Amino acid sequence: MRRVLTWLAILAALLVVAFVAKRTPDTDRKAMLAKYGAPPSQFAILRPGLTVHFRDEGPRDAPVVMLLHGSNADLHTWDAWTAALTDRYRVVRFDQIGHGLTGADPAGDYAEGNFADDVGRMADKLRLKRFVLAGNSMGGGIALAYALRHPERLDGLVLLDSVGSPPVGKAEGNLAFTLARNPVGGWLMTRITPRSLIDKSLHQSVRNQAIVTPAMVDRYWELLRFPGNRAATVARFSRPMTSFPASDLARLKVPVLIQWGEGDPLIPLAAGQWLHRAIPGSRMIVYPGIGHIPMEEAPDKSAADLRGWLAMLPSTGGGAGAAAGAPPRVDAHR
Repeated sequence: MRRVLTWLAILAALLVVAFVAKRTPDTDRKAMLAKYGAPPSQFAILRPGLTVHFRDEGPRDAPVVMLLHGSNADLHTWDAWTAALTDRYRVVRFDQIGHGLTGADPAGDYAEGNFADDVGRMADKLRLKRFVLAGNSMGGGIALAYALRHPERLDGLVLLDSVGSPPVGKAEGNLAFTLARNPVGGWLMTRITPRSLIDKSLHQSVRNQAIVTPAMVDRYWELLRFPGNRAATVARFSRPMTSFPASDLARLKVPVLIQWGEGDPLIPLAAGQWLHRAIPGSRMIVYPGIGHIPMEEAPDKSAADLRGWLAMLPSTGGGAGAAAGAPPRVDAHR
């Protein structure tokens, strides 16, 4: 028995040594602010204890487009769209709680309603009366939640590979999200987050593999390890998946554009088609050969499609508009 206990003690010691050796520390706050928070970045206090990293670019008097990133992303995911829009539109984007340089929510509240309330707080902070709201993945679900609560403030709603439908189609998932949903895996992720995990997960999320550059992997890896973000990620993934009843979506009164990667491995095209059927008058554009983040995988085409749609809205382009109740449309770029 003494020999068994000795070997168990040795094994436990080896496991502790291995854990310490593999442990991935948080990134340095000041270094991350210097690397990812340089001008035109700004910082605003939205509520007590919460300072949000945001960018506000384009003409001050232009129609406003607010952009919401997806899970484990940050405002830089919209760089290409911002460059394509700011000649004519004012573009606002920010790191949501638990992400980027904003960091953890002071109250630890990662309910969808809290995220949606921050959209309103940001709009109020910048004195935006009305705006177009666009969201990718998790950001799309937040945008939908806000649109259902405050349609009077929106000129339009844009959903890119968005959460919000019930489970439809077959999702492949990625390694990081799978681990985060598992209690043991989530605990380990808050302490051990190798760069290779982020590299693999990004490759599993997109179809245009060329966009997964070393700089992109570094950004996701470093900002995930910004103090508080890993614990926030695990807290978010411990919550139920977001879905909206079709009866709620049927009462949306704002123009809606749905953009979707045909090969999205995380949220299948069938989910986008369900949203398209559920939302009256929505227009849907599908991108062959593209995965979960069309604004990065096909930035030129997806931004051009957005500009074309905005040009048809009376409040943002002066055209005939896309009135609710019009026949649904689906476009596919081949």
